[in-house]
Amino acid sequence: MTIDPDYISSIESWRAKRLANLKAEDGWLNIIGRWWLEDGSVTLGSAEDNDVVLSAGPAHVGTLTQSEDGGVTFMPADGSDPIALKLDKKNPPRFKVGQLLLEVTTLNGENALRIRDTQSPEPARFAGIRNFPIDPGWRIVADWVPLEEPVTMTVDTVIGIPTEVTITHKATFTRDGVSYDLLPTHGTPQMPQFVLRDLTSRDETYPASRFLYGEDITDKTIVLDFNKAINPPCAFTDHAVCPLPPAENVMPIRVEAGELKMHG
Repeated sequence: MTIDPDYISSIESWRAKRLANLKAEDGWLNIIGRWWLEDGSVTLGSAEDNDVVLSAGPAHVGTLTQSEDGGVTFMPADGSDPIALKLDKKNPPRFKVGQLLLEVTTLNGENALRIRDTQSPEPARFAGIRNFPIDPGWRIVADWVPLEEPVTMTVDTVIGIPTEVTITHKATFTRDGVSYDLLPTHGTPQMPQFVLRDLTSRDETYPASRFLYGEDITDKTIVLDFNKAINPPCAFTDHAVCPLPPAENVMPIRVEAGELKMHG
């Protein structure tokens, strides 16, 4: 079978962008830690006299304070103006202190501090991602079916903390005469995110899940290009909290497309 060279080029370009995003200063390869926050103040820095001792960065970075109402403020150690963070579950606030990129994430109303070292050598050391061969047969135009009523569902995470999500649509397609439904549990209306697992997770792909984002959405169809099925952040760092697939998204077939699990 001859594969359209333009399609091959588009996937190769997409993969190059994917790798660049992983290696970027706000990617998943340079995270040095994640800490749950409690009410009160903690000092941050690489010196041993800090409450949170970092593996990189200045000896004293500053003080992070969480109030009883869940508000979070950062006071830089250099005496500059404090930063009141606008917490947002979908777009966690970020700010830089020297080489460090700090981020406060929110999960089920609990806040956590995650720190990246923008001078980390890890992105440069990263060997890249292995993939199945590009297969245009796994680019599927599925039906985009609205549910009669939005459904609230509890999904688990790799750290055992369940979260609630609301689902308004499902993607339906047929392969080899069998019909499949996939539920978008995350993402946005413009880019629904499907957390899925298939039989390749037993040997070739990341065991917990892979992510797939819907494309080219109309009121009736959605493109599911499994050549763009990716490893979750948890495949690259222990400091990410990744959702697990709902039962509906555990596929009883081998999806031999997209990213393979990491070496080691």
